Amino acid sequence: MYNMIFLQADAGGLMSMLPFVAMIGVLYFFMIRPQMARQKKEKQFRSEIKKGAKVVTTSGIHGKIAEINDTNNTVVIETGAGKIRFERAAISMELTKKVSEK
Repeated sequence: MYNMIFLQADAGGLMSMLPFVAMIGVLYFFMIRPQMARQKKEKQFRSEIKKGAKVVTTSGIHGKIAEINDTNNTVVIETGAGKIRFERAAISMELTKKVSEK
């Protein structure tokens, strides 16, 4: 008789934890995992950027990459006003591919 009571209490505790486990699973698959994939894609984009590519920075400055310095992770972007040094992480997107696709 005591074994039956303990088994029932254990199954009830496991079933009450199931919604929390399901919530964590949903958070992982719909929020955390896509964000990690997006970050990986952005990191790959920034590492593959080449000299001469037309880019836009996160601050909205358009220009062409004139120089890439891998030692301190910076790029020099040539704009209409002159050359400006930016961190590689400040590059938002590449326009060279978008212009050639049209």
